[in-house]
Amino acid sequence: MTIKQLILKKLYPLIMRLSKSSDAKGKVLSNKQGAAPKVPFYQLKVLQNNGELLDFSQLKDKKVLLVNTASNCGYTGQYEELQQLHEELQDKVVVVGFPANDFREQEKSNDTDIAQFCQVNFGVTFPLVKKSSVVKGQEQNPVYQWLTQAEQNGWNTHQPDWNFSKYLVDEKGALTHYFGPAVSPLSPDVMRALQS
Repeated sequence: MTIKQLILKKLYPLIMRLSKSSDAKGKVLSNKQGAAPKVPFYQLKVLQNNGELLDFSQLKDKKVLLVNTASNCGYTGQYEELQQLHEELQDKVVVVGFPANDFREQEKSNDTDIAQFCQVNFGVTFPLVKKSSVVKGQEQNPVYQWLTQAEQNGWNTHQPDWNFSKYLVDEKGALTHYFGPAVSPLSPDVMRALQS
């Protein structure tokens, strides 16, 4: 870890406390109307940072928590919490990390460095995909197009507010929740949604 990363890791609890008051970063959205996706979630595929294809049809009957990540962010400490979720709920929940550099250039330059950083510093074993863009635009990852276009997911148009925004898809492939970056993966809101 760099000095900056060590400082951010130490400050993470304080950053989480201070950012909870932010409306945008602590936002929680839910699919209250029970809208079904217009484009099947399970037809999506993504290339992992190890070069292997992750076919979302293999994730049927599990909840999927999709998180845009970055190595040099105040929220990077959430890697530890995401790994804890992965270990404790892996029979029911799949965590998928989407490294991105959309917010103030906070991600490493290549997939090898990202994977090494996550493994060495946080013991990450859940899937990480190749670095891509998660915000709306021409370069947006197709999975994030699905997550942020109501024409595809059935209801949501909200893109990530910052690194470590979280989207939850249920066992049937329906997008059920968006959790802002200031919402811990281990928060009561997320845990209730994961265990419902």
